[in-house]
Amino acid sequence: QVQLVDSGGRSVQAGGSLRLSCTDTGRTFSVHVMGWFRQAPGKEREFVAAINWDIGSTYYGDSLKGRFAISTYNVRNTVYLQMNNLRPEDTAVYYCAASTRPGSWNEAQQMMYQYWGQGTQVTVSS
Repeated sequence: QVQLVDSGGRSVQAGGSLRLSCTDTGRTFSVHVMGWFRQAPGKEREFVAAINWDIGSTYYGDSLKGRFAISTYNVRNTVYLQMNNLRPEDTAVYYCAASTRPGSWNEAQQMMYQYWGQGTQVTVSS
């Protein structure tokens, strides 16, 4: 059973950096895609980034590439989200998500992910 644990969120000042981590503690190694979504107060959950191990590709939400980077040590149970030059509008709860669906599909679609972490709060102050 996939069990996601996400961590690394905290309060930082604008311009700072954070690295979030997400691990499948179930160690199933059955995950094909792992990604990050975020939800700010009063807003819908939005796609941040994802990595598809089957095709070796990464994906980013609009305007986030360049400040955010998703990475892995090529082990299908852990991903990291490096966030640089943080802005107050990046304040949100960040959720890790995982899918056991193989192949290539739209990694930004929340409905394609079967497993979710508990979320980690990122607060950016100006």
